Amino acid sequence: MPREHMHPTPSRNGGSVASRLIRCGRYRVRIERRPLIMGILNVTPDSFSDGGRFVSPRAALEHGLAMVEDGADLLDVGGESTRPGSRPVPLGEELRRTIPVIERLAKRVRLPIAVDTTKAEVARRALEAGASIVNDTSALRDDPEMLELLAAREAAVILMHRAGTPRTMQRHAAYGDVVEEIAAFLSRRAMTACRAGVDASRIVLDPGIGFGKTLAHNLALLRGLHQLLALGYPILLGPSRKSFLGTLLGAPVEDRLAGTLACLAAAMRQGVHIVRVHDVRPAAQLLRTLEAIEAA
Repeated sequence: MPREHMHPTPSRNGGSVASRLIRCGRYRVRIERRPLIMGILNVTPDSFSDGGRFVSPRAALEHGLAMVEDGADLLDVGGESTRPGSRPVPLGEELRRTIPVIERLAKRVRLPIAVDTTKAEVARRALEAGASIVNDTSALRDDPEMLELLAAREAAVILMHRAGTPRTMQRHAAYGDVVEEIAAFLSRRAMTACRAGVDASRIVLDPGIGFGKTLAHNLALLRGLHQLLALGYPILLGPSRKSFLGTLLGAPVEDRLAGTLACLAAAMRQGVHIVRVHDVRPAAQLLRTLEAIEAA
């Protein structure tokens, strides 16, 4: 199929999301009025919020299907924790955790599945298993083969800003103007991907809330999302249960839903296209309510 070249145009600010089309392999995902919901499916023993709950393929499949029932538009399967201080997982272990789950989900759901990885071999095997999005928290910097893989495939890619590595990123939380610097970084990474042959219609940008940022940095990003949207690419936001909400609210990880929903409301207000969450049902209820208010 011939590649379609699309010059990205900015979303409008101040209410519902501007219509956008994202190409994800065989899927053509159109975003209308409200953000899409990406359900988080961690198949890890040590993720900060739900580590160990879905390590078996059966439990992971059941949870994935439940999130779809609750309103998820996309699923994101991750086999390596990226919480602050976490260490890399060997390739074989990450494959063992993720590929059986993606294979099972791809047979049961008719929506795009993302693999959350920085390893090209994991991404390749996941795409063969039925995934259609690669969610790379290194923005294609950790594995030099990732860019070549994505240029040769039709999968979508999420490019995220991260300072340092998960083990060291909180030591690198220093910025002059955090919004401007992250916007410039994401613009450069998107340009690198496009020059390598990744079509602009397959690129999503993520400011990396909580990845090498202080509370003040995260709040500034949440207030300045419209500046990131001006880059012209779909924006994904992942504030779900993050530690900055714990700092702000004095709340443990299991008591951060209200803070997460407040972030989602701010995201929709500014025109963000995708929100990545653990709690799909309340997120879907919130976004549907805001959509109805906007349309009234």
